[in-house]
Amino acid sequence: MLEQFCLLFPEAPITLLVYQEKHLPPTLLSHRFYTSFLQKTPFLRRHFRKLLPFFPEIIRTLSVPKNTRFVLSSDASLIKGVSMPDDAVHVCYCHSPPRYLWGMEDAYLESSSHGNSLGRKVFSAALPRLRRFDRKMAGRVTRFIANSLCVQERIRRCYDRDSVVIHPPVNIDRFNHTRAREDFYLIVSALVPYKRVDLAVDACSRLGKRLVVIGTGPEETDLKRRAAPCVSFLGWQSGAVVRDHFERCRAFIFPGIEDFGITPCEAQAAGAPVIAFGEGGALETVKEGVSGIFFREQTADALVSSISHFEQAGGFPPEQCRANVVHLGPSRFRAEMKEFLAREFPDLFEQHAWPADLA
Repeated sequence: MLEQFCLLFPEAPITLLVYQEKHLPPTLLSHRFYTSFLQKTPFLRRHFRKLLPFFPEIIRTLSVPKNTRFVLSSDASLIKGVSMPDDAVHVCYCHSPPRYLWGMEDAYLESSSHGNSLGRKVFSAALPRLRRFDRKMAGRVTRFIANSLCVQERIRRCYDRDSVVIHPPVNIDRFNHTRAREDFYLIVSALVPYKRVDLAVDACSRLGKRLVVIGTGPEETDLKRRAAPCVSFLGWQSGAVVRDHFERCRAFIFPGIEDFGITPCEAQAAGAPVIAFGEGGALETVKEGVSGIFFREQTADALVSSISHFEQAGGFPPEQCRANVVHLGPSRFRAEMKEFLAREFPDLFEQHAWPADLA
């Protein structure tokens, strides 16, 4: 996402809490960075997430250059609270109002460094203040962009603000959809409770179907304990290994509820159908009967039925799956962002030198 913003605004500085240079692509490294004081201390830089209860105070130390007229933020937490000139236009691309503040507090605690007893007490004590800060800063945003209809509804409910939906970019071209399918199902996910990987493990174990799980997390030990021999856990893997499995799997299983969900889109780009729980962003990216099927109850029994139905139906053609998401590529994202900004803020962007592919 940030890389696409940088392609739209190649001269713009980037303000953020921390970063690690070795993880950034050249597109980002050509920009000037403004960071928090955490960046200067390696220990704090590595463990900044543990400082969540103090994010409002830390974020207030951040700022953008004084002559800034336009700020574009990418936010699923509290960075929308960064200090900026009073007359600056602030467009927030919202991946979701923070889940850990608005309805998924327990799931966050189960999968984070705040999961111990002391962390729970500190986080619980800070929760009302964090909510007030988040809602107040949301009120200062000029316009919101939601990454899905699901998030659009959440923005309305949490912030009482309207938004426009622009789906995030999916790197369609990195996947080959013509490779032969093999007889295994695939999960690519952090192994945390709200992802509901347990449903896929239980369903495939019961059916004796081969399942490959790529990812790590606090649920890993329990998932391995409950899995039958037909379930393989590969842990963390490189992008090349993940891509290889997307391109060969029989189908991708997506049992959780996500705001948008990039992995089902990547699976379809690789020609793999998706068996997904029918809530959240998957409803906007998986077309039932064309590129996948939904199960309507978040239970192992419902997933067992869907896998059986999928196999009886004989699957879906790889080119059909890819065609369902090909419109989500990065160039489409940049074009929709340009159209929105030029329409909503003509005084700012009437003379803006957009990249050549958008001219």
